[in-house]
Amino acid sequence: MTTDSQITPDSQTDQALPPSAEVVPTRGRPTRQVMAVISLVILLLDQLTKQMVRTSIAVYDAVEIIPGFLNLVHVHNTGAAFGFLNSASLANKQLLMTSIAVVALGAILAFAWQVGPYETLTRAGLALILGGAAGNLVDRASVGYVVDFVDVYWRTHHFWAFNVADSAITVGAGLLILDMLMVNRADVSTAV
Repeated sequence: MTTDSQITPDSQTDQALPPSAEVVPTRGRPTRQVMAVISLVILLLDQLTKQMVRTSIAVYDAVEIIPGFLNLVHVHNTGAAFGFLNSASLANKQLLMTSIAVVALGAILAFAWQVGPYETLTRAGLALILGGAAGNLVDRASVGYVVDFVDVYWRTHHFWAFNVADSAITVGAGLLILDMLMVNRADVSTAV
């Protein structure tokens, strides 16, 4: 008979716990609740800034902020990221673009739910992506287009106009890439 002090975490099978079953302290790591708060803040900030643009800048007008570099504009993007399909004339385009956004948001949510508590950069990145995707989805579903307003340019070369949601998605994707690079680097260093 064994006493409590002799019982190991998996003494009945005499096998070590798999790495996924290890208890990882979550203090200082973004929990699902923190991820939800980050996503909600991005969504609210995105919708607030878009409303400010709608009420203060006429469609296709520009306000110069930094001469030769940055304008605030008011444009409508009926397409996908970076204006892809913006000028395409498709039947039921609003429904199609909204459906694609809903499917993408669902896939991101499913992935976010599977991320472990120790994957800090991944959780932070996904929270930003979720908030941004939700912000653009609200626009697509409600008015059929996304309001873009940040116009960065150099001389006559303009980058695609973007918004807070797009910025959050880009930063979030950058965090995911950084996390993948760090994991790969760790894998290489432990293999040596």
